[in-house]
Amino acid sequence: MKTIGKNLQASIDKIFNKFDTKAVIFDLDGTLLDNNSFHRKTWEAYLKNMGKQISEEEFNAHLNGRTNKDAVEYIYGRKMSKEESTKYTLEKEALYRKIYLPFIKPISGLIEFLDYLHKKNIPMAIATSGIQPNIDFMFEHVPIKKYFKAIVNSSHIKKGKPDPEIYIKAASLLGVDPKKCLVFEDAVVGIKSAKAAGMKVIALSTTQSKEELADANLIIDDYRKFPEI
Repeated sequence: MKTIGKNLQASIDKIFNKFDTKAVIFDLDGTLLDNNSFHRKTWEAYLKNMGKQISEEEFNAHLNGRTNKDAVEYIYGRKMSKEESTKYTLEKEALYRKIYLPFIKPISGLIEFLDYLHKKNIPMAIATSGIQPNIDFMFEHVPIKKYFKAIVNSSHIKKGKPDPEIYIKAASLLGVDPKKCLVFEDAVVGIKSAKAAGMKVIALSTTQSKEELADANLIIDDYRKFPEI
Protein backbone atom coordinates (compact mmCIF):
# COMPACT_ATOMS: atom_id res chain seq x y z
CA MET A 1 0.00 0.00 0.00
CA LYS A 2 1.16 3.51 -0.78
CA THR A 3 1.62 5.86 2.16
CA ILE A 4 0.73 9.54 2.06
CA GLY A 5 3.52 12.08 1.77
CA LYS A 6 4.90 14.27 4.53
CA ASN A 7 3.27 17.43 3.14
CA LEU A 8 -0.16 15.79 3.11
CA GLN A 9 0.39 14.43 6.61
CA ALA A 10 1.26 17.93 7.79
CA SER A 11 -1.91 19.39 6.21
CA ILE A 12 -4.10 16.71 7.77
CA ASP A 13 -2.48 17.14 11.19
CA LYS A 14 -2.94 20.90 11.04
CA ILE A 15 -6.64 20.57 10.17
CA PHE A 16 -7.24 17.99 12.89
CA ASN A 17 -5.48 20.15 15.46
CA LYS A 18 -7.48 23.24 14.51
CA PHE A 19 -10.78 21.32 14.71
CA ASP A 20 -9.71 19.50 17.90
CA THR A 21 -10.53 16.23 16.15
CA LYS A 22 -10.61 13.08 18.30
CA ALA A 23 -12.71 10.91 15.94
CA VAL A 24 -13.76 10.84 12.30
CA ILE A 25 -17.15 9.85 10.88
CA PHE A 26 -17.74 9.16 7.20
CA ASP A 27 -20.88 9.18 5.14
CA LEU A 28 -20.72 6.36 2.56
CA ASP A 29 -22.20 7.23 -0.84
CA GLY A 30 -20.09 9.87 -2.55
CA THR A 31 -17.70 9.95 0.40
CA LEU A 32 -16.15 6.48 0.61
CA LEU A 33 -17.27 5.41 -2.86
CA ASP A 34 -17.61 7.69 -5.87
CA ASN A 35 -20.97 6.13 -6.63
CA ASN A 36 -23.74 8.70 -6.55
CA SER A 37 -23.86 8.95 -10.33
CA PHE A 38 -24.64 5.22 -10.27
CA HIS A 39 -27.37 5.72 -7.68
CA ARG A 40 -28.84 8.34 -10.01
CA LYS A 41 -28.53 5.99 -13.01
CA THR A 42 -30.25 3.30 -10.96
CA TRP A 43 -33.12 5.62 -10.05
CA GLU A 44 -33.39 6.62 -13.71
CA ALA A 45 -33.64 2.96 -14.75
CA TYR A 46 -36.05 2.19 -11.93
CA LEU A 47 -38.27 5.16 -12.78
CA LYS A 48 -38.18 4.41 -16.51
CA ASN A 49 -40.12 1.24 -15.74
CA MET A 50 -42.70 3.47 -14.04
CA GLY A 51 -42.85 5.88 -16.96
CA LYS A 52 -41.18 8.65 -14.95
CA GLN A 53 -37.96 10.68 -15.14
CA ILE A 54 -35.75 12.45 -12.61
CA SER A 55 -33.36 15.36 -13.11
CA GLU A 56 -29.99 15.76 -11.42
CA GLU A 57 -31.39 18.74 -9.49
CA GLU A 58 -34.33 16.68 -8.24
CA PHE A 59 -32.00 13.82 -7.29
CA ASN A 60 -29.80 16.14 -5.22
CA ALA A 61 -32.74 17.89 -3.58
CA HIS A 62 -34.90 14.90 -2.66
CA LEU A 63 -32.92 11.64 -2.90
CA ASN A 64 -29.20 12.17 -2.33
CA GLY A 65 -28.30 11.64 1.31
CA ARG A 66 -31.84 10.69 2.32
CA THR A 67 -32.90 7.41 3.85
CA ASN A 68 -34.29 4.93 1.38
CA LYS A 69 -37.70 5.19 3.04
CA ASP A 70 -37.74 8.96 2.53
CA ALA A 71 -36.54 8.54 -1.08
CA VAL A 72 -39.10 5.86 -1.92
CA GLU A 73 -41.93 7.86 -0.36
CA TYR A 74 -40.87 10.87 -2.43
CA ILE A 75 -40.79 8.81 -5.63
CA TYR A 76 -44.22 7.29 -5.01
CA GLY A 77 -45.67 10.49 -3.57
CA ARG A 78 -47.11 9.01 -0.41
CA LYS A 79 -46.30 7.76 3.08
CA MET A 80 -45.61 4.05 3.37
CA SER A 81 -45.36 1.39 6.02
CA LYS A 82 -41.87 0.16 6.80
CA GLU A 83 -42.69 -3.16 5.10
CA GLU A 84 -43.86 -1.52 1.87
CA SER A 85 -40.95 0.92 1.63
CA THR A 86 -38.50 -1.90 2.37
CA LYS A 87 -39.89 -3.91 -0.55
CA TYR A 88 -39.24 -1.07 -3.01
CA THR A 89 -35.90 -0.25 -1.39
CA LEU A 90 -34.58 -3.79 -1.80
CA GLU A 91 -35.65 -3.81 -5.45
CA LYS A 92 -33.88 -0.54 -6.18
CA GLU A 93 -30.71 -1.36 -4.23
CA ALA A 94 -30.33 -4.80 -5.83
CA LEU A 95 -30.45 -3.04 -9.21
CA TYR A 96 -27.87 -0.49 -7.97
CA ARG A 97 -25.42 -3.22 -6.94
CA LYS A 98 -25.80 -4.92 -10.32
CA ILE A 99 -25.18 -1.66 -12.20
CA TYR A 100 -22.28 -0.48 -10.01
CA LEU A 101 -20.40 -3.77 -9.58
CA PRO A 102 -18.17 -3.42 -12.70
CA PHE A 103 -17.14 0.08 -11.61
CA ILE A 104 -16.85 -0.08 -7.81
CA LYS A 105 -13.81 1.67 -6.38
CA PRO A 106 -12.98 3.94 -3.43
CA ILE A 107 -12.60 7.70 -3.66
CA SER A 108 -9.04 8.52 -4.73
CA GLY A 109 -6.65 8.49 -1.77
CA LEU A 110 -9.22 7.03 0.63
CA ILE A 111 -7.43 3.85 1.68
CA GLU A 112 -4.15 5.64 2.30
CA PHE A 113 -6.01 8.29 4.32
CA LEU A 114 -7.82 5.68 6.42
CA ASP A 115 -4.56 3.87 7.04
CA TYR A 116 -2.90 7.08 8.21
CA LEU A 117 -5.72 7.83 10.65
CA HIS A 118 -5.63 4.23 11.88
CA LYS A 119 -1.90 4.51 12.60
CA LYS A 120 -2.64 7.71 14.55
CA ASN A 121 -5.19 5.75 16.65
CA ILE A 122 -8.09 7.97 15.58
CA PRO A 123 -11.36 6.03 15.92
CA MET A 124 -13.55 6.01 12.82
CA ALA A 125 -17.20 5.27 12.06
CA ILE A 126 -19.58 5.20 9.11
CA ALA A 127 -22.94 7.01 9.31
CA THR A 128 -24.93 6.27 6.17
CA SER A 129 -28.53 6.65 5.10
CA GLY A 130 -28.02 3.44 3.12
CA ILE A 131 -28.84 -0.15 3.98
CA GLN A 132 -26.65 -2.94 5.33
CA PRO A 133 -26.56 -4.97 2.08
CA ASN A 134 -24.91 -1.97 0.36
CA ILE A 135 -22.40 -1.65 3.19
CA ASP A 136 -21.59 -5.36 2.93
CA PHE A 137 -21.30 -4.96 -0.85
CA MET A 138 -18.72 -2.19 -0.37
CA PHE A 139 -16.70 -4.18 2.16
CA GLU A 140 -16.71 -7.21 -0.15
CA HIS A 141 -15.04 -5.25 -2.94
CA VAL A 142 -13.13 -2.49 -1.10
CA PRO A 143 -10.91 -3.72 1.79
CA ILE A 144 -11.64 -1.05 4.42
CA LYS A 145 -13.88 -2.75 6.99
CA LYS A 146 -11.02 -3.12 9.48
CA TYR A 147 -10.71 0.64 9.88
CA PHE A 148 -14.17 1.26 11.33
CA LYS A 149 -15.07 0.86 14.98
CA ALA A 150 -18.79 1.56 14.45
CA ILE A 151 -21.31 1.58 11.60
CA VAL A 152 -24.70 3.28 11.71
CA ASN A 153 -27.17 2.73 8.89
CA SER A 154 -30.75 3.76 8.20
CA SER A 155 -32.19 0.86 10.23
CA HIS A 156 -30.55 2.21 13.39
CA ILE A 157 -32.28 5.59 13.40
CA LYS A 158 -35.80 7.02 13.48
CA LYS A 159 -35.05 10.30 11.72
CA GLY A 160 -32.91 10.57 8.58
CA LYS A 161 -30.57 13.37 7.58
CA PRO A 162 -30.77 16.41 7.93
CA ASP A 163 -31.77 15.40 11.47
CA PRO A 164 -28.59 14.99 13.58
CA GLU A 165 -29.63 11.63 15.08
CA ILE A 166 -27.37 9.49 12.90
CA TYR A 167 -24.23 11.47 13.72
CA ILE A 168 -25.02 11.74 17.42
CA LYS A 169 -25.46 7.96 17.53
CA ALA A 170 -22.17 7.38 15.72
CA ALA A 171 -20.32 9.64 18.15
CA SER A 172 -21.91 7.82 21.07
CA LEU A 173 -20.77 4.45 19.71
CA LEU A 174 -17.24 5.82 19.37
CA GLY A 175 -17.41 7.26 22.90
CA VAL A 176 -16.37 10.71 21.68
CA ASP A 177 -17.97 14.12 22.30
CA PRO A 178 -19.78 15.13 19.07
CA LYS A 179 -17.98 18.49 19.14
CA LYS A 180 -14.69 16.61 18.76
CA CYS A 181 -15.86 14.58 15.75
CA LEU A 182 -14.95 15.52 12.19
CA VAL A 183 -17.38 14.41 9.48
CA PHE A 184 -16.75 13.74 5.80
CA GLU A 185 -19.86 14.31 3.67
CA ASP A 186 -20.80 14.92 0.04
CA ALA A 187 -24.39 16.17 0.35
CA VAL A 188 -26.00 19.36 1.62
CA VAL A 189 -28.47 17.33 3.68
CA GLY A 190 -25.57 15.49 5.33
CA ILE A 191 -23.69 18.69 6.10
CA LYS A 192 -26.80 20.03 7.84
CA SER A 193 -27.11 16.80 9.82
CA ALA A 194 -23.51 16.83 11.04
CA LYS A 195 -23.52 20.54 11.86
CA ALA A 196 -26.75 20.14 13.82
CA ALA A 197 -24.89 17.51 15.84
CA GLY A 198 -22.22 20.12 16.64
CA MET A 199 -19.56 18.61 14.39
CA LYS A 200 -17.08 20.10 11.91
CA VAL A 201 -17.56 18.98 8.31
CA ILE A 202 -15.26 18.45 5.34
CA ALA A 203 -17.27 18.09 2.13
CA LEU A 204 -16.24 16.16 -0.96
CA SER A 205 -17.25 17.71 -4.27
CA THR A 206 -18.12 14.34 -5.81
CA THR A 207 -21.86 14.90 -6.12
CA GLN A 208 -22.78 18.54 -5.62
CA SER A 209 -21.02 21.77 -6.55
CA LYS A 210 -18.65 23.57 -4.23
CA GLU A 211 -21.10 26.47 -4.15
CA GLU A 212 -23.82 24.13 -2.89
CA LEU A 213 -21.44 22.70 -0.29
CA ALA A 214 -20.37 26.12 1.00
CA ASP A 215 -21.69 25.50 4.54
CA ALA A 216 -18.98 22.89 5.12
CA ASN A 217 -15.89 23.94 7.06
CA LEU A 218 -13.65 22.77 4.21
CA ILE A 219 -14.18 21.32 0.73
CA ILE A 220 -11.94 18.78 -1.01
CA ASP A 221 -12.04 16.96 -4.34
CA ASP A 222 -10.72 13.70 -2.88
CA TYR A 223 -8.35 12.47 -0.16
CA ARG A 224 -5.11 13.18 -2.02
CA LYS A 225 -5.01 16.87 -1.15
CA PHE A 226 -6.28 19.00 1.70
CA PRO A 227 -6.39 22.82 1.57
CA GLU A 228 -4.23 24.98 3.76
CA ILE A 229 -6.08 26.58 6.67
